[in-house]
Amino acid sequence: MIYGYARVSSTDQNLDRQTTALSSAGVQSLITDKMSGKDLNRPGFESLKSSLKDGDTLIVVSMDRLSRSLQDLLGTVTFFGEKGVTIKFLKENIEITPGNVSPISKLLLGIMGAVAEFERNLIRERQREGIELAKKRGVYVGRKPIPKESIDAVTDLIGEGMSVIDACKKVGIGRTTYYHYSKIMSSAS
Repeated sequence: MIYGYARVSSTDQNLDRQTTALSSAGVQSLITDKMSGKDLNRPGFESLKSSLKDGDTLIVVSMDRLSRSLQDLLGTVTFFGEKGVTIKFLKENIEITPGNVSPISKLLLGIMGAVAEFERNLIRERQREGIELAKKRGVYVGRKPIPKESIDAVTDLIGEGMSVIDACKKVGIGRTTYYHYSKIMSSAS
């Protein structure tokens, strides 16, 4: 089976360019994510890991779509290689076949993975610098704090038997935000 994996960093970005390239490459089953590549904790990627088996091929448009971290990229390639999966990166024109990784493929994988990680770090640095400049100009105020009442409302709904995810959706705050504020409130008590 030939699988394709496509990822964009946010929900408002478009997967069309990647899906068109993957379709042209003969992909039979497409798995996507619309979230950051900062780590591997992505629903589509998890599905990919459990779906691929010995003899399958994974095609990705570019290495940075699979991971923005060199360590994660190398770990992913090793994981799929041990499962007997061939990986093809279209943009870099690299194919990694289980048990037969050429020295040039290893070199290119390392270089391109390092470039993707470097690019991600540059983006984060520029973002921090931009926020600092905006703060100095007085135009950046940061995120608005979540009212204690919202955290209490989620806690009450959970106490009534609702799941954390559903309670957070109902109140209109993110699950991570709820946990963050809950931790702060419990340590302040």
